Amino acid sequence: MKIISVVGARPNFMKIAPLHRAFKNHGKINSIIVHTGQHYDEKMSDIFFNQLELPKPDYYLGIGGGTHTYQKANVMLKFEEIINKEKPDIVLVVGDVNATAACSIVAVKAGIKTVHVEAGLRSGDREMPEEVNRIITDSICNGLFVTEQSGMINLAKEGVPDEKVFFVGNVMIDSLVHFREKAKTSPILSNLSVAKKEYILMTMHRPSNVDNEEGLQKILQIIKNAAAQKTVIFPIHPRTKNNYTKLNLYTKLESIENLILLEPQGYLEFLHLMDNACLIITDSGGIQEETTFLQVPCLTFRDSTERPVTVTLGTNQLLANLDPIIVNERMTDILNGNTKQGVIPPLWDGQTAERIANILYTNFYKN
Repeated sequence: MKIISVVGARPNFMKIAPLHRAFKNHGKINSIIVHTGQHYDEKMSDIFFNQLELPKPDYYLGIGGGTHTYQKANVMLKFEEIINKEKPDIVLVVGDVNATAACSIVAVKAGIKTVHVEAGLRSGDREMPEEVNRIITDSICNGLFVTEQSGMINLAKEGVPDEKVFFVGNVMIDSLVHFREKAKTSPILSNLSVAKKEYILMTMHRPSNVDNEEGLQKILQIIKNAAAQKTVIFPIHPRTKNNYTKLNLYTKLESIENLILLEPQGYLEFLHLMDNACLIITDSGGIQEETTFLQVPCLTFRDSTERPVTVTLGTNQLLANLDPIIVNERMTDILNGNTKQGVIPPLWDGQTAERIANILYTNFYKN
């Protein structure tokens, strides 16, 4: 059975790595990787491939940046050439980036069975580009692999037939489980001269938070308040850095005492930083899941989350806006030991990719 797996942006790599490994170990699956190149910075792409033990992609489309329309249109044109050449049995897409929706449309139009890993997640906010990608992809795919109970409920509400839906767990947790011990050998904490559980880790990149001066100023104040209590480690996303620079605020950011600004980190380094933080402040989707598994307190700057299990069962708390006063109150509570007790959600056990490989071979392949 020939499967083409599509990766577009950095979070996809952690999801494809365990799947590729499971496909290779299965013995009867030929695994082909297509990298669309939506994340084109070496730190956001090549390092991840190396650290996650992924082979060089079979195809690299080199799409790079641009508008959502530009990315989708160019991915579709180039991906069509690949599937016409390879004639795969299955196209597998993950997550919710532009390449996910674009490649699923091309594959389905070509009559190829198409499956979506991490299906059924919904934030309820269609102003998020990712939400539109999720809805489009789930509505046309032949198989939907779900990470949490909310996904099953959402797809049922949307009228998706039960036989298309499989509750399998979370492949991103597969990567975390597989590489956690290796990540512990990273020297990043000693290099930064910080002790375990004595720092706050921060990430911030969503356009709603960092594409306006008001948001950037609020983030500055949140960092100042946090750095007054603990060292803050902030691997800064290129988008965020560019916006701070454009508005002449980057020197203000750099001058905050007790703040360590870093370039984007490799997977192993960032996993080690997450595992040993006393608190994580973020607007990321995937970090909500990883902190839930690692049992690290997490404050997420989002009006809603497509991953509600991280709130209902996990260690995640949503903050609807960048209010430095409210953030400081929540942060102080956590640092004083009033942390939310979480549990690891069902099937987040490191075996999801194997379950998916077996289902694909049994249910989707005609010998």
